[in-house]
Amino acid sequence: MPVKNRFAELLPVITAWRRDFHEHPEILFEVHRTAGIVADKLRSFGCDEVVEGIGRTGVVGVIRGRESGSGKVIGLRADMDALPIIEATGAEHASKTPGAMHACGHDGHTAMLLGAARYLAETRNFDGTVVVIFQPAEEGGGGGREMCADGMMDRFGIQEVYGLHNMPGLPLGQFAIRDGAFFAATDQFKIHVEGLGGHAAKPQETVDTTVVAAQLVTALQTIASRNHDPVRNLVVSVTSFRTASEAFNVIPQYVELKGTVRSMDAETRAMAEKRIKELATGLTGAFGAKAEVTYMRGYPVMVNHTEQTEFAAKVAEKVAGACTEAPLIMGGEDFAFMLEERPGAYILLGNGDTAMVHHPQYDFDDNAIPAGCSWWAEIVEQRMPLRAG
Repeated sequence: MPVKNRFAELLPVITAWRRDFHEHPEILFEVHRTAGIVADKLRSFGCDEVVEGIGRTGVVGVIRGRESGSGKVIGLRADMDALPIIEATGAEHASKTPGAMHACGHDGHTAMLLGAARYLAETRNFDGTVVVIFQPAEEGGGGGREMCADGMMDRFGIQEVYGLHNMPGLPLGQFAIRDGAFFAATDQFKIHVEGLGGHAAKPQETVDTTVVAAQLVTALQTIASRNHDPVRNLVVSVTSFRTASEAFNVIPQYVELKGTVRSMDAETRAMAEKRIKELATGLTGAFGAKAEVTYMRGYPVMVNHTEQTEFAAKVAEKVAGACTEAPLIMGGEDFAFMLEERPGAYILLGNGDTAMVHHPQYDFDDNAIPAGCSWWAEIVEQRMPLRAG
């Protein structure tokens, strides 16, 4: 069972949808144009139900199969939002919105799920119900959490849920997946260091927050290197260092540090949070300064479920001829919230030799569309097959 012929036929149409989304990127929950187009297309396909405003600006479409005896309901999810990046691709379909671009391929994900929805509404070769989920605000806004909080899983009776993301560097149209923990939990922290400011010519009369904060940046690296089992996964990164003054002759009263923590299990996550607070308080106190730590938990670890992962991999093998084991990824993915509520799996689709996601020269490769559409359609048709005869 290779790529479905129907998606090869639809490739120019789906490509046009994708490039239109790419030209008009929208950020976080402000995906009003995209969501409107998605809802209109789902209605034009003949979906049995289309609901807007789930998770603020999410869209859900319901497609019932020729039969319903199985009682099964499967969810398929794509993300719609773009990133606040200035595009540098030079493509004809480049972003027309200043300061925003589809640098992660969500335009491709949305177009592919629309293509799969059109096919499934045309054919209905399955016994059960498919729920297509178009989610806002994956890029840091937690749109998946918001859709779940709106009761989406119970409202539509979703029993299993599947997601897909393109992956530069993986051969075009090939698949990779991983059982268990796959994408990292993503937390953020801010540390406000207060000392005693003064003249740079008289440091003895100050508590130099720049020196204190610099020591703290170094000390925070020991959480991963000295407090954590080296065969497990943890990243602690300080990504911003801002002083209260930019003058050459002023020792600042305040310094603010910002950073991120990436972890793959709850124990590691809790340890990192605890040690950041302990180090910030203890080290700054030793210098006569003080620290206030704000720790913000973000997306949880995204964990694929074993049965659904094995099934998703078998479908991918039939579509593309192979499905490799994906590496652990320390980036975050808010599909994690959906996998906390229902069993399911998340798979990677090769985008070939392109710039990495979140890069201003990234672009989704439209030649991956038939493989992605076929995988989603086959997830439905194989998980909920029509009865023989």
